[in-house]
Parts: sequence; C-alpha cells; structure tokens
Amino acid sequence: MLLSGNALNGDNNTNGKHHEDKAILDKVKELIPSEASMTKVEFEGPDIAIYVKNINAVYGNESTIRNISAAVKKKLIVRSDPGSLTSPDDALKKILEIVPKEAGYSADTIRFVPEFGEVYIEAMKPGLVIGKGGSTLLRIVTETRWVPKVLRTPTMNSDVIKGVRQMFFRDPDARKKFLTKIGKRINQPIMKSEWIKATALGGFREVGRSSLLIETNHSKILLDCGLSPEPGIKGVAGADADENRAFPYLDSANITINDLDAVIVTHAHMDHLGFIPYLFKYGYEGPVYCTPPTRDLAALLLYDYNRLVQRGGNTPLYEEKDIRKCLEHMITRDYKEVTNVTDEIKLTYHNAGHILGSSTVHLHIGEGMYNIVHTGDLKYGFTRLFDQADINYPRIDALFTESTYGAARDITPNRQDAEIELVESIKRTIDNGGKVLIPLFAVGRSQEVQLILESYLANNPKYKMEAPVYLDGMILEASAIHTAYPEYLKVGLQHRILSNNSPFESEIFEVAKGERGDIVDKGPAVILASGGMLNGGASLEYFKLLAQDPKNLLMFVGYNSVSSFGRRIQSGIKDTALPDPDTGKLSPFKVQMQVRTVEGFSGHSDRRQLMQFVENLRPSPKKIYTMHGEEVKCEDLARSLASKMHVEGRAPMNLDSIRFK
Repeated sequence: MLLSGNALNGDNNTNGKHHEDKAILDKVKELIPSEASMTKVEFEGPDIAIYVKNINAVYGNESTIRNISAAVKKKLIVRSDPGSLTSPDDALKKILEIVPKEAGYSADTIRFVPEFGEVYIEAMKPGLVIGKGGSTLLRIVTETRWVPKVLRTPTMNSDVIKGVRQMFFRDPDARKKFLTKIGKRINQPIMKSEWIKATALGGFREVGRSSLLIETNHSKILLDCGLSPEPGIKGVAGADADENRAFPYLDSANITINDLDAVIVTHAHMDHLGFIPYLFKYGYEGPVYCTPPTRDLAALLLYDYNRLVQRGGNTPLYEEKDIRKCLEHMITRDYKEVTNVTDEIKLTYHNAGHILGSSTVHLHIGEGMYNIVHTGDLKYGFTRLFDQADINYPRIDALFTESTYGAARDITPNRQDAEIELVESIKRTIDNGGKVLIPLFAVGRSQEVQLILESYLANNPKYKMEAPVYLDGMILEASAIHTAYPEYLKVGLQHRILSNNSPFESEIFEVAKGERGDIVDKGPAVILASGGMLNGGASLEYFKLLAQDPKNLLMFVGYNSVSSFGRRIQSGIKDTALPDPDTGKLSPFKVQMQVRTVEGFSGHSDRRQLMQFVENLRPSPKKIYTMHGEEVKCEDLARSLASKMHVEGRAPMNLDSIRFK
C-alpha cells in the first residue's frame, strides 16, 4: 500500500533520551508556595501538572499560576493530591449548591475524573458556571478541592459531541499514560539543530492530500495529512478518484511512523486530516494537535467517510477502531496558546477564518533559529460566520500559503451581490414550480448558506416564500457542533446562540425525514444536502431524483475539484452515466435540470484577498511558497507575490524538499 514494511516498524528516534527536563521541574518546585504542600510534579503532554495537598494556597492568589507558567514557559495545571479530594458524592452536593440552576445543567451532566482530579460540568450557560471573573469556579475549587472544567451543551442535539466527550471519560488511565509518555518525549534536554527542511508530501500544485513534513536534526512533524477530495462514486463515468493521487507521499519521506514527533492539523476537512487514522492503523502512537472544534468535526467527518466508502461497495483505508485511536490521541489547543510539540519546536494556532476552529500554524523552531507560518485553508475576507484570518505573528521567515483561487482572474463578486443572486435564483425557481438543490460541504458552507437564507427568507418580505428549506445529511450535526463553540464565531452570532436564538434552528428550516423521493414529490422546495462535490452522500441521491426535470435548479456555491463529479456537471456535461440502484451497472443518465454556479461564498480567499493577506502580514515574510491550488494558480500566485513583496516566491511540486538552514 502506501508505506513499506520498513517504514511502518521503525524504532523511536530518541537516542535513548527519555529524561525529564530536571531544570524545569526544579524551577516549579522552587516557585510553588510552600504552604501548598506539593506532592508531585510531572510532565503531562506539553503541559506541567502539579499535585498539592492544599490547593487553596495556589488558587487563593490568581497570579501564582501565571507567574510560574511565565517562568517555565509552559502551561501549568494545578490539581489536588488524590488524598485531599472531597468524595465525589459530597463534591456533587456542594456543586449543586454553588452553581445556579439557571446555568442549565443537572447532576447527570457532572462527571468526576479522579485520575486527573477534575470535575466536568456540562451546561447550556457556561458563563453562569464560571461566574463573574471566575468566582464560581474558584468556590468549587476551594470548597471541594476538585478542579472544574466547563463544557458547553450544544443548543441542538449532537451524537458526535456526546460520543467524543464520553470517549474521554471512558479510560482516563490510558489517557494519563499517553500524556505522560508524550511529556517525557517533549521535555528531553534541548538539542541544538544544525538544519531545517520542509518536504512537500501532498497538496502542492494540486488540491487534496495536503501534507508537509518539517524536519530538523532532532524533530519530525507533519503539518496536515489528508486525502484527495471525496472519493469518486463507484462506477460513475469520469468520476472515479485516481488512487495513486489520493494519498500523501509518506513512503517517499524516508521516515518511519515512530520517527514522527507530532501531527499538527490545521482544520477538519478530509483533504487535511483524512489520512491520519491510517497512521494509527500502522503503529503511530504520538499526538495529534488541533483546536477543540476541529477534534469534534474530525469525528463527524472521519466516521462518515468510512460509511460512505462502505456504501459505495469499497473497503475503507482504516477501521473505526483506528479513527477512535486517532481521536483519543488528540491534544487540543486554543488560538494564541503557545505549546511545545518537541523540545525545540513551539506551536501557536491563529484564526484562519475558513471553517469552525480552522487555524493558521506558527512554528517557532530553536531559540529564534527559524519561524514558519502555514496558512492551511484561509479566508481573508467577509463571511457571516467568522472573523477574517489573523495577520499578526511574532516572526515569519517562511510562509506557506494556500492558492485555491490564486490565479489573476480568480476574483469573486461583491458579497452582497452574490447573496442577492443566490436568493433571487431560488425564488425564481420556486415561483416556477421547481426545486432547488444546493450541494454543500457539511462543515462551513452549509452554515454560511443557512445564515444567508435565514437573513433573507425569514426577515425580508421581498424574498419570503412558502416552500420549505430542507436540511439533509451531516449538516445538522455540523451545525450542532457550531453551537457548542460560539466563542469561535463572530460576536453577533455568539450572542444569538447564547441567547437561545440560534439561526441554525430557525423556523424556516425543516429536517428531511423519511424517503427522499417523498420530499421530491411534495412540491417546490429548497434542499441543502451534504456532499459539496456530488461525489456521494445526500446531494448525489437528490441529484438523481431531480436532474431530469428542467424546472429544477442545481446550484453550486463552493469548490469542485478537477476530478469530482460536481466539476463535470458544473462544466456543462449533459450526458453521463450513473449506477443503477438495483443492478449496480452503469446506465445512461441525462442532465436536464438547470445548473448554476454562484461565486462569492467560498471559505477560501480569492486572488485579491490572498494578495492583501500577504501584503498585510506583520511582520512581512522573507520567503513565500504556494500550495493547495491547481498548478497554474500556484505558479501565478507565487510569481505575483514574489514581485509584489520583493522576496523569493516559489510554487514547489510534491516531493520537493526545501532547506531553510
């Protein structure tokens, strides 16, 4: 398959050094108040965990933890020694007294994890659990000795969030062993590296299978590890994915699985994380770093990918147990939180504005030796969901930027004009007795389109119509996950969700239930269906039912990859072939419905926005490399940025290596 036997069974390249950094631990012991009666201090993943008998001596002075963290340059976690904890039954009674019922929680949503000395409180209104300035949390700590962790209950039911949270409660001992092992590996004595290089393993001069290997003498990190866009529909003429182009070139990287120190994920799209469970299938035991929403969205997409492949009659690359192991090895980090991922490399996530939890990655290598910024997928422009991408970084020696719409002519229309075109096309089709199918990526574009439709159809009499707007596929789960992380959304949207007025639950939306054929037979309707490239899922099923009626409209509002079925239909193909549901054999299929593309809603930056992003970066990058775009777009953007910024600009090819030092 992708990796040779030799590349799957290598020894851990640690030179036998699993020594804790004694200087750091000694510094912590020196700074912790003596009255706290510290019993243990240990590395826990990238953090330091301190256990004390008198936790009040630490939490009673809010500057204590902050000062120690600053001194050792690591996140500090202070917990009560197990022998000092109040019994869970007594602690539960106390928490029920302290936290107001208006927070929207119950005894059933409180979970104790003795292995970490933590109590998790899931509530509809976490602010009331936290209290003004953290006062309620402080009371819980001081009166129970348990450290509270607050989780937000999504406003919509989410089986994914329930499953992910349950998974982390299932085996805390294993989680603790994993974090301790990673902590020891990260906190070896710092070895000064002599060189740094980056190797393009996928997603260069193409869209899909994004992966970049960053190496020094002593560290090896993968930035993303994805699959090419959704697999082709089995048997559909011209739509099958080329397996040779589906996976990153890990077998060409001259590394073993266990050589990898970490995998860093920019965001939850399959072309950026879809291959990671395969690493675990073949023995990877290390950490996967991501933001909290990325972890939950990853669970949604990875499990759905396996189901989609199986429904297509194919064998998935990995099993559910491999996905579960991948999720269990995820370490989450918020924006602007500096984290050591090896002894010499620090990671900081910044907002990328692309989808929920999407990040640009800043890597600080060595003691000021080199700094790399990797954009992942980027939106430096207006959306209804997110603030635009961050442009301020400590230092940028090399920038790797996406180029999805990097060609000179890739200029999207004015956003307001695009929104009006979208809703007027819908209304015109509905008024003519037709149905509108909008295939969408479940994560990101679905929620953006929901916000647009809710704004126009619910609040503007000019566009109000009687036809239902159906939601089908993974859209509901993805929207529910958005409501669990309102702090990642625009302020106005945050307030609506926190006020129990989520636009994703507007009365204009109706959940598709029963047979899809019944929905099609009911009359005019708008259907938002997951499967943005028509490569499978709900959108393809609706397409089969709607495509032969010229009154109906298929509307694309997002990217279709070159090899996707959606690109073929978008380009005007009228005669194709689809598998017969009974025999599985290809049957001629004529596309008679209207097909329209409305630009302006992409989660990617257009050419103008990409140029502005790089021009506005502070500080300016010294070298620029383009990726995540078709070949001509990567080359065009690289040339233009080099000329504009007066720096080296290149469009590397897959398998190219770039030495920085």
